[in-house]
Amino acid sequence: MRDPEELYEVVGDLDAVPRGLDLIAGLTGFADAGSVVTQLGEHLLDELSGEEIIRFENDELLDYRSRRPVMTFDQTQLTEFRPHELGIHLLRDELDKPFLLLTGYEPDLQWERFTAAVLGLIDRLGVARTTWVHAIPMPVPHTRPIRATVSGNRAELTESMSIWRPTTQLPATAMHLLEYRLQETGHAVTGFVLLVPHYLGDTTYPTAAVTALESITAATGLIFPTDALREEGRELLGRIEEQVTSNDELRRLIESLEQRHDSYMEDNPLPSPLTDSKGGLPTADEIAEELQKFLAFRRDEGDSGTLS
Repeated sequence: MRDPEELYEVVGDLDAVPRGLDLIAGLTGFADAGSVVTQLGEHLLDELSGEEIIRFENDELLDYRSRRPVMTFDQTQLTEFRPHELGIHLLRDELDKPFLLLTGYEPDLQWERFTAAVLGLIDRLGVARTTWVHAIPMPVPHTRPIRATVSGNRAELTESMSIWRPTTQLPATAMHLLEYRLQETGHAVTGFVLLVPHYLGDTTYPTAAVTALESITAATGLIFPTDALREEGRELLGRIEEQVTSNDELRRLIESLEQRHDSYMEDNPLPSPLTDSKGGLPTADEIAEELQKFLAFRRDEGDSGTLS
């Protein structure tokens, strides 16, 4: 294998990156249902402050014939070339806590070499945990909470959040391969595959993007802005309800999906995060004590690691 480091260019100061950060990842390409991964990357880059630190080489990883870049033709001239982008950014969440974001296209080529490059960067940057997001279409109704299949080696997340746990063969993504290699090294890694209503798979579904951000928060403690996405989601759901109300066939489909969903959930309930191992609820004093611990932890975290 050729040197994996030749796949990328360092465009930021890696020595200034604090050790022990979370790496968040989402690569567009195969089965991005509801454009969840696309929204995730664009939203975080638009809403949060930070800088690009690693830029991968398109000519090494991208098949231009399958995903052609966009150029602008203005009457008689080509005036703009917008190449695809794949890179790692150093960002700060709503509480000013730094984290790393791997975002962009899924490589068409050299998956093993790309994976080795990311593994090397994870080691070089001292990444503490890796969390990635994917989305697939499923026969579930939009009138119920979006669920996920959770993979990886963090049992507290797979046990409390994974609602669909099939044993099956599946077409892999580059992020599946990265998760597999990270598990081999013992690195803490979690993958969230969101189950998006199949009839909304080709739309931009902001509600699913909110769920993706909430899942990442559960895995990392990072806090993200979601107000704009929630408002867009409410507007979309309003338009969907108008269509359902005026279409009997569509209404019967939704009702059938609701019945199947509710029946499945009765047989496969998720454990409540509020209950203890015996199913008991905490007292008000216990909740207050945990809240104080959480706030103290967040203050301590805010004092560690700075951006130059």
